[in-house]
Amino acid sequence: MDIKQCGVTLLAASALCTANASHAFELHSNLEAGQAVPADYYQSNFGCTGQSTSPQLIWKDPPAGTKSFAITFFDKSAPTQSGFWHYLAYDIPASATGFEIGDLTQAKLPPGTREGNTDLGKPGYFGPCPPVGRKHHYVYTVFALKTDKLDVPSDATAALVSFYIWSNTLDQVSLEVTAGPRK
Repeated sequence: MDIKQCGVTLLAASALCTANASHAFELHSNLEAGQAVPADYYQSNFGCTGQSTSPQLIWKDPPAGTKSFAITFFDKSAPTQSGFWHYLAYDIPASATGFEIGDLTQAKLPPGTREGNTDLGKPGYFGPCPPVGRKHHYVYTVFALKTDKLDVPSDATAALVSFYIWSNTLDQVSLEVTAGPRK
C-alpha cells in the first residue's frame, strides 16, 4: 500500500470513528460532574435533614438493540467493603428518555418499571447523607439493557439486582457527584 492509499484509508477510518462518536450514549442532569449535591437533596435520616430529592437524569442516543434501561445510585465512599446502594430501578421501557427533578423520589416511573431493594433493605429513592466531617462520592448510572425484563426475584438484594443489570448491559453512562462534608 502506498502513502496515498494509506492516507485515504486513515481518512475513511477517522470519518467512521467520528460518525460513531457522535452517537455516543449520553447522560444530562441538573447536577454537574464533581459538583456538591445541594443539602435539600440529602435524605432525612441518619442526622440529615433534606427532602431526598432526586436529580434530573435525561439520556439520549442509547445503543442499537436497547430493550430497556436501569438506573442505579451508589455511594462508593460508604464505610463498607461494598459501598452503599441508594437506589435501583430496572425494566424501564426502551421508550423512556429520563426523569425530571423529584421523579424518582416520588416514584413517578413508567408502567412496568421495578424498583430494587436498596441497602436499607427496601425499595425507593434515598438521597445522600454523608457522615459528619467526610466528603462522599456518589454515582448515578443509567444502563442500556439488551433485555426488556430482568428476571430478578422481588426480594433480591441490591448486589444481586446489580449482577442482573451488569449481565445484560449494552452500554452505560454515569454522573459522579459529591456530598459533604456535613457539619
